[in-house]
Amino acid sequence: MNESVERQLYEIIAKQSGIDVATITPQSTLKDLGVDSLTAIETIFEIEEHFGVTLPDRDPNFDTDSVQGLLTALQQALDSAAAAPGAA
Repeated sequence: MNESVERQLYEIIAKQSGIDVATITPQSTLKDLGVDSLTAIETIFEIEEHFGVTLPDRDPNFDTDSVQGLLTALQQALDSAAAAPGAA
């Protein structure tokens, strides 16, 4: 896992939810962090725009989906984008 990607993801979650980035761990769920469903959707849009990728469409489960799951999905999207024809 790219530490820069992880740090940037944590910073986006912290900014969107108004929490201290130090409180975010890979095991945290969005619910644990006090992120409501609207803020979670806004956070996903911010992540997609920041990294220039599209995350898979699915209904997030705010009770059980962890930050690590979001990070894994982001890394897969970044890897797919890098492997796409025409990627530099």
